[in-house]
Amino acid sequence: MRSGSRCRVPIGWLQQCSVRASEVPLARISWAEHTTKGMTVNTPALCFRSKKILAPMVRVGTLPMRLLALDFGADIVYCEELIDIKMVQCKRVVNEVLETVDFVAPNERVVFRTCVRERDCVVFQMGSADAERALAVAKLVENDVAGIDVNMGCPKEYSTKGGMGAALLSDPDKIESILSTLVKGICKPVTCKIRILPSLKDTLSLVKRIEKTGVAAIAVHGRKKEERPQHPVHCEVIKAISEAVSVPVIANGGSHDFIKEYTDIEAFQQATGASSVMIARAAMWNPSIFRREGLCPLKEVMQEYIKYAVRYDNHYTNTKYCLCQMLREQLETTEGKKLHAAQSTQEICEVFEMGSFYEETTAILEAKASLKAKTQDEDEQMEDTDVIKMAVRFDKREYPPQITPKMYLLEWCRKAKHPQPVYDTVQRPLDKLFCSVVTVAEQKYRSTLWDKSKKLAEQAAAIVCLRSLGLPEGKLNEGENHLINKRKRENQEFLNNKEHEDDLLVEASHKRAHFTEGASDSSSSEVPR
Repeated sequence: MRSGSRCRVPIGWLQQCSVRASEVPLARISWAEHTTKGMTVNTPALCFRSKKILAPMVRVGTLPMRLLALDFGADIVYCEELIDIKMVQCKRVVNEVLETVDFVAPNERVVFRTCVRERDCVVFQMGSADAERALAVAKLVENDVAGIDVNMGCPKEYSTKGGMGAALLSDPDKIESILSTLVKGICKPVTCKIRILPSLKDTLSLVKRIEKTGVAAIAVHGRKKEERPQHPVHCEVIKAISEAVSVPVIANGGSHDFIKEYTDIEAFQQATGASSVMIARAAMWNPSIFRREGLCPLKEVMQEYIKYAVRYDNHYTNTKYCLCQMLREQLETTEGKKLHAAQSTQEICEVFEMGSFYEETTAILEAKASLKAKTQDEDEQMEDTDVIKMAVRFDKREYPPQITPKMYLLEWCRKAKHPQPVYDTVQRPLDKLFCSVVTVAEQKYRSTLWDKSKKLAEQAAAIVCLRSLGLPEGKLNEGENHLINKRKRENQEFLNNKEHEDDLLVEASHKRAHFTEGASDSSSSEVPR
């Protein structure tokens, strides 16, 4: 099929989007839930021979791009490089609404998201310069991915400054330590991605040493670390590596010189003698490069990408970035300018005439989230028998400026000589809402309603406590507000003290001036001898 022909991409989940939100059933037990319940799933070992592979690309290799590449025919997809220090801080969360497995940072940001669709063909690439930390990350994710890769070729400062990426090429001992530790420590295949060294001899020496660690494959970007895409790719060096080792070699770096359409992938493979081909920028520009029948029209490709971005709640800034990479020279068109101005996923959808899709899909997800949240709340109410609960929310319009229930509760605790209130706040991964439990005098209180922010949830918990104890909470309709009066007194005392300090400063200034004048008069009356 030629570039101008119509392209249809089978996306199973999207067929469900015609279902009304009210008809959405409870989420089925998915593969992700099976893994959390300790069930063993047999995963076939990943083969790296005769494969067409989506390369790891920062900001590009997120879940929507990986799934789209698979739809178009990619055999294996690599995620973007994720730094080990960030990943070891993450917790694994099963997202039942999106049917994904999320690795979530302490600040609640999703660092890595995956799903059952790609489980047998996604390779997790990490940036690491420490063998034990690399192993900790690999153990964290290995049950949710098909393989683990270590980035040893990225020349960018964000990677090399920590001794990672291309910085590892000058430390073969560390390379050997990291790869050997991973191969021995996990059950999934381990690979690495390198660049070539200044001399062929050193390059061959390095890959032979890497081969001995037991890796399943070696991906080779056919450029030196100081070379950029405009420099010719060194096919002859990749070919020499392919002949020197027995493990599969994955050729990378052909987008500029070779790969413009599907048939060029095989030409690049033959030129390098590699077992497989890894594609980066050509796939970023148009993921249908993996399609045997030929490239699809770009607008259709972008619309399919957006469907995955909406379906899997991809952050709009990442979605926008990837779409801009696809548009390239078309960014100055009317459509490109509208995309550049978009400030939300909904606005992006409207640019590409997908507003109704956005509304239908988000309605389905919100309905699932609401159903799950309701079930979770019912379970929690049965468990939290020692917590006093009320259905309340904090509305700042009902309170004077700078006066809050938390302030009233703290003031009461001080007067009653209780320890100050302790707030324990959690965020629900289903819908990212917050709930807070406040402990006062060894009794816990919380609102049954979840809020959009941590601050609002804590204020609601304080209201529950104050109302349960029959205490004022500072609302405008409560009459005289002692905290406001207290603040007024404190402000007046501050002003009085300030005026007193100013008077003292003026008086001291006058005394210094008088002293200076007296000293001047006495000195002028003296006659030097």
